[in-house]
Amino acid sequence: MQTVRHSEQTLKTALISKNPTLVSQYEKLDAGERRLLNKAFKADNDLFGPITLHSESDWIISHPEAPQDFEQFFSDPYRKAPSPEKRSIYIQCIGSLGNTRIISDEYIKWLKGYCEAFFYSLTVKLLEPVPVSVTRCSFRVNDNTQNLQIHAGDILRFLKKKKPGDAFCIVGITMIDLYPRDSWNFVFGQASLTDGVGIFSFARYGSDFYSSRFEGKVNKLRRVSSSDYSVFENYYTPEVTSVLLLRSCKTLTHEIGHIFGLRHCQWLACLMQGSNHLEEADRRPLNLCPICLRKLQCAIGFNIIERYQALVRWIDDESADTPGVSTEHSCEDNVNLPKPVEAFKEWKEWIIKCLAVVQK
Repeated sequence: MQTVRHSEQTLKTALISKNPTLVSQYEKLDAGERRLLNKAFKADNDLFGPITLHSESDWIISHPEAPQDFEQFFSDPYRKAPSPEKRSIYIQCIGSLGNTRIISDEYIKWLKGYCEAFFYSLTVKLLEPVPVSVTRCSFRVNDNTQNLQIHAGDILRFLKKKKPGDAFCIVGITMIDLYPRDSWNFVFGQASLTDGVGIFSFARYGSDFYSSRFEGKVNKLRRVSSSDYSVFENYYTPEVTSVLLLRSCKTLTHEIGHIFGLRHCQWLACLMQGSNHLEEADRRPLNLCPICLRKLQCAIGFNIIERYQALVRWIDDESADTPGVSTEHSCEDNVNLPKPVEAFKEWKEWIIKCLAVVQK
């Protein structure tokens, strides 16, 4: 295992900058907020650890990129930020997220609530879910996994046409696997920062996707017509579990972060780290490092205490001790589905520690 470490001065400059204007801007932040953000370069930092690399296939090794500090983020001429007229994030579900409409609707609401807390002070709105057929996208059966896949680029074009006038961005979410072009095996998600649109799939986050027992396989002998969308009827969706919800929240907020202009983080362990495979994505934390947190705060204008409190409320609200939503419960029309937040408990404890630093 390799650890990526930066000097105190490097991290301090990445966070605050040496530009007098940005330094002055930083000094105007609330003293408690600065106390938390300064943990990025303090020797007694026990909240924000270094990035660890476990294999040659990890993102930083296999996809070399120039790091982005706060000054580079702030000065990026192509970066888009919400305006008074465009402060809404729209979520468009494509296909079902659960094996019943009730589970699917609840799952979307959980993701909406999480985004409202994570991108605190922005409005998150849900568009009516649509079947794949409405998008008129291309699709195929993957030769390796034998599961159905929809074309990410086609979905982006569909979303661009649907983008409401008050939208900062519109993101599509689906439990169907994605591919960006014929030569690629798959992609977790794809976005256009210029157009403010993105599409993200949670298909590979199910516990059984990579197993030989995966039920979403399509018979290879069956020819799939490019215009016959009936193949998506009753399409297999994985069981909703706490881990699936956590992975979905990570992916959704990471990718929307890119639409705000945050590049892959190379400073500290952070949600905005790149990930090349599921094991690396699972190592990535739910939280933003201080450098990326300052970027997002600059773009949106939230109070850090209020944002952290909103995230704790999301974890606490309607939570239950059950590990997930079982298929037995899903058959009942009026069942009150508990939000499976067990996988978030450790993060909640971390947020409370951060709040203690800010409110000290």
